[in-house]
Amino acid sequence: MAEEEQEPKKYFSVPEAEALIPELTRIMETAMDAHSEAQGIRAALQGEQRRIMVSGGGIIDPASWKERAGRLEALASRVQKGIETVVRLEGIPKDLGIGLVDFLFLLDGEEVNLCWRFGEKKIRFWHGLDEGFAGRKPIPDELT
Repeated sequence: MAEEEQEPKKYFSVPEAEALIPELTRIMETAMDAHSEAQGIRAALQGEQRRIMVSGGGIIDPASWKERAGRLEALASRVQKGIETVVRLEGIPKDLGIGLVDFLFLLDGEEVNLCWRFGEKKIRFWHGLDEGFAGRKPIPDELT
């Protein structure tokens, strides 16, 4: 069995990642809005299911249930499309709740992530591959 060839990793510079911010802002805003709305619908459907279970049964409006389930499907599709678009840009989507996207970066020869959060106009933070948002550190001035 032949080994699969892996594409070389894309390492971003700070300016390369920052050039994507306007597009990322549009993509993430759409995906985050869809994600938030979907969470609300899921919570409402789960609440209705719990109410029916606790009361030992109940009547549901099948048309309403079907409409909400269909809306949930459409929102999930919108979220998936946004994630796929970020991945095509070679970003790493991390958290749709706050709009985090990472970009692979070499800092002193070590692989780390540049970290962008929705709403930020520039990329000013990085963190190790095994760290998350809480581990963000300022990018050295000479690299920005």
